[in-house]
Amino acid sequence: MNYKDAGVDIEAGNAFVERLKEKAPGIGGFGGMFRVPSDYEKPILVSGADGVGTKLKIAQLECGGPDKSAMHGIGLDLVAMCVNDVITCGAKPLYFLDYISTSKINQEYLTPLMDGILEGCEKSGMELSGGETAEHPQHMGYAEVIRDLAGFCTGIVEENEIIDGSIIKPGDKIIGIESSGVHSNGYSLIERLLFHHKIKLQETPELLNPTTIYAPLVKDLLNEFPILGMAHITGGGIPENLPRCLPKGLKAHVDYNSWEFPKLFHKIMMDGEIPEEDMKTTFNMGIGYCLVVPPENELITEIQLRIFGHGYNSWVIGEINN
Repeated sequence: MNYKDAGVDIEAGNAFVERLKEKAPGIGGFGGMFRVPSDYEKPILVSGADGVGTKLKIAQLECGGPDKSAMHGIGLDLVAMCVNDVITCGAKPLYFLDYISTSKINQEYLTPLMDGILEGCEKSGMELSGGETAEHPQHMGYAEVIRDLAGFCTGIVEENEIIDGSIIKPGDKIIGIESSGVHSNGYSLIERLLFHHKIKLQETPELLNPTTIYAPLVKDLLNEFPILGMAHITGGGIPENLPRCLPKGLKAHVDYNSWEFPKLFHKIMMDGEIPEEDMKTTFNMGIGYCLVVPPENELITEIQLRIFGHGYNSWVIGEINN
């Protein structure tokens, strides 16, 4: 018996890496390298790690196995979940690494996944500098499946330009920017609804819409406007994530009637018989990213017009108070 007999194909793994090098020439060593930009006086590196959770499982099993378009979207999800966190402090994304655990090296589903990751990196303005694809054979059940997926992102920000919410004050306004759907949180609940046939993926394919990457928009806004705080709306929804960018002693008052919940969330809520409060603390409800800005109406209008210019709707969804 040899390693291949046990389910690990080293030759297939090497071939996959060689093909990937054609698209990302910098990978292949034991560690990804990146030269720190020289135009920073006091550079601060900002790092984040995340995954796509149960959405990965749904994208595979509900499609009857790995699906090319679904895997490409999952690659975008992975980058988005990491980079959207890192940019909340004003950091510019620099580089990304991935970790893929698969039961079998199969280019048919790994290639679209990596293409999605590479597209996400390009959208974010950063490099894919390395990663790991680990083959962990599964000898029972469905074999050709990605078993786990994680991403790691590093950005950079000038020390005196860090956005930490410290200058937010009562009366400042909250702008909510639309999401592309569920993004990558709440899928354990969605999986349960699918299992009990409360909802069907065939009738709601938008459940697999890739997570929006907000990096280009945020970069543009930071160059032009005073942004006091930012929040990526992930697990826990607005109630859990928005307060993370506020100074101690201040609260965010959010008016959930200030935007219309997308139909997808209404369907999940009604078909799953989920209380509205549980929906708000599980899903983003159509708001994927929040900005805290000064309260001047003219400024807010200019910011919202710039957001619209990037292809996103936005709403003033609340304000900061004591």
